[in-house]
Amino acid sequence: VAIGLAKHGKNVTYAYDRKEAKDHGEGGILVGAPVKGRVMIIDDVITDGASKRAAADLIRSVGAEPVGVAITMDRQERARDEGEDRRSGVQYVEQSLGLKVVAIATLADLMQLLATTGDPALAASKEAVAAYRARYGIDA
Repeated sequence: VAIGLAKHGKNVTYAYDRKEAKDHGEGGILVGAPVKGRVMIIDDVITDGASKRAAADLIRSVGAEPVGVAITMDRQERARDEGEDRRSGVQYVEQSLGLKVVAIATLADLMQLLATTGDPALAASKEAVAAYRARYGIDA
């Protein structure tokens, strides 16, 4: 994302977190530019929102402010498989963390593509994606 923005003349720094802190080299859990000011969380998907909560907590712990989340795909699946919470992972992040989530595409977009494609290889995935949505998806 930072590279793409740089191509449009925007100078945006970036950092990422390691799964485990290192005690040598750059050390610590954060790698890259200092995390400060307003920070956008960027990830591929949201499943249950736990990793976005951890990211927001980490950002706040260094004095910065998480302001939103950008993801490539909203799978539109339930944040929790059991219990009363029937929200999607995106709804959980927006309502519980107060962060706006923007997705490039949704599972509904993918299903629409599979339903209208002229490509037999893509169309062959339609039933599997529909079964996935029936099992894990939020109510439409």
